[in-house]
Amino acid sequence: MNAPDSKPPLDFIDLKSQYAALRQDINARIQRVLDHGQYIMGPEVAELEQQLAARVGARHCVTVASGTEALLISLMALGLQPGDEVITTPFTFAATAEMIVLLGGKPVFVDIQPDTCNIDASLIEARITARTRAIMPVSLYGQCADMDEINAIALRHGLPVIEDAAQSFGARYKGRQSGNLSTLGCTSFFPSKPLGCYGDGGAIFTSDDALAQACREIRVHGQSKRYTHTRVGVGGRMDTLQCAVVLGKLQRFDWEVAQRLELGRRYVEQIAAAGVPVHTLAQRPDRDCVWAQFTVFVPDRAGVQQRLQAAGVPTAVHYPLPLHHQPAYAHLCCPDCCPHSVRAGERVMSLPMSADLTAVQMDRVVAALIDAVRG
Repeated sequence: MNAPDSKPPLDFIDLKSQYAALRQDINARIQRVLDHGQYIMGPEVAELEQQLAARVGARHCVTVASGTEALLISLMALGLQPGDEVITTPFTFAATAEMIVLLGGKPVFVDIQPDTCNIDASLIEARITARTRAIMPVSLYGQCADMDEINAIALRHGLPVIEDAAQSFGARYKGRQSGNLSTLGCTSFFPSKPLGCYGDGGAIFTSDDALAQACREIRVHGQSKRYTHTRVGVGGRMDTLQCAVVLGKLQRFDWEVAQRLELGRRYVEQIAAAGVPVHTLAQRPDRDCVWAQFTVFVPDRAGVQQRLQAAGVPTAVHYPLPLHHQPAYAHLCCPDCCPHSVRAGERVMSLPMSADLTAVQMDRVVAALIDAVRG
C-alpha cells in the first residue's frame, strides 16, 4: 500500500487508457474475426493493407509478422547474398543488423549525428564499396533520418534504400509520410510503437510492383500460388486478429499523432526552462517526431534512474550499447569506429510517453526529473 502522501507509479507507456477509449471498436473487430474464423490471411489483412497504403501514400503495403520480419523479407526481396554489405547505423535495436547477418550479409556501421541520434548521411558515401547492396537508415525515436540526402547517395551508386521505420509510423518528412520515403519502408506494430497491435506485427511499404510481389510471396513460404514455391520464403504473415486490432486503433490515430507532437513540444519546452543539464534531441525543421520514445541525454544516468524510480517515474534506455560493442556484432567494426554512438549509449534515457499522457502526469515527470538530476 502506498503511503498517504505518495503517488502510484506511472506507466511508461499507457496502453490501458488507449484501450479504454477504443474498447468498443476493438472488441467488435476481434469478435468479427472470431465469428468468421479466418485467422490466417482473413479479410482484415487486405483491409488493413489498403488503409495503410493509402495513408502512407505507397502503392503497396504488405503486412508481416513483425517489424523484424519486415526487414528480413525486404532484404530477401532485394536478393541479398552472403558477403553483401548493407550500410546502417550501430545505434539501433539489434533487429536492424540481425537480419543482415542472418542472410549472410555484413552490416557496415556508420556513426550518428550526436544531436538527433540518426545516421549521419555525410559519412555514408565513404563507406560504399563494390560489395554494398543497400543502405538501411533508421528513423530513431520517431524522427526520420536525412532521407533526401541518403536517397541521392543511393541513386548515384545504383543502390536501394530500406527505411527502418519501426519507431516512426505517422511521422512526416518534408510533407511525406515515413515508410514512403525510399525503395522500401519497414515498420513495426509491436504494442509500444506509435501504432501498435496486441502482439507482434509489421508492414512493408513500396511503390515497386516487382518488389511488392516478391515480398508477398516470401511471407507465405515463397508461394506464387498454393503449393507453387517460386522462391525461398518464410512464414511471415501477420495474424488476422492483430490486423483487426490495428484497424480498431486507426480510427483515432490522427489524434494520437497530434497528441504525441504536442506532448513532445511540451516536454522539450519544460525541460529547457528548468535550467538543468538535461538535453533533448534536436528536431530538424523540415520534419516532425512522433516520439516512439521521448529520449533525453542526462549525466549520471544510473543515479538519475534510481531516483526517478523511487519517485514512481519509470524510465528505459534505448540503447545502452551500440551494436558494434555488442558481443554478437563486435567483430564487424573496430571499437572506435562510431564514437558518437558510444557516447549516446552512455547518456540516453527515455521518459514516459504515450498519447494518453496527461498534463498533470507530464508535470510530475518533469518535476521528478529536475529533482533527480539535481540529486
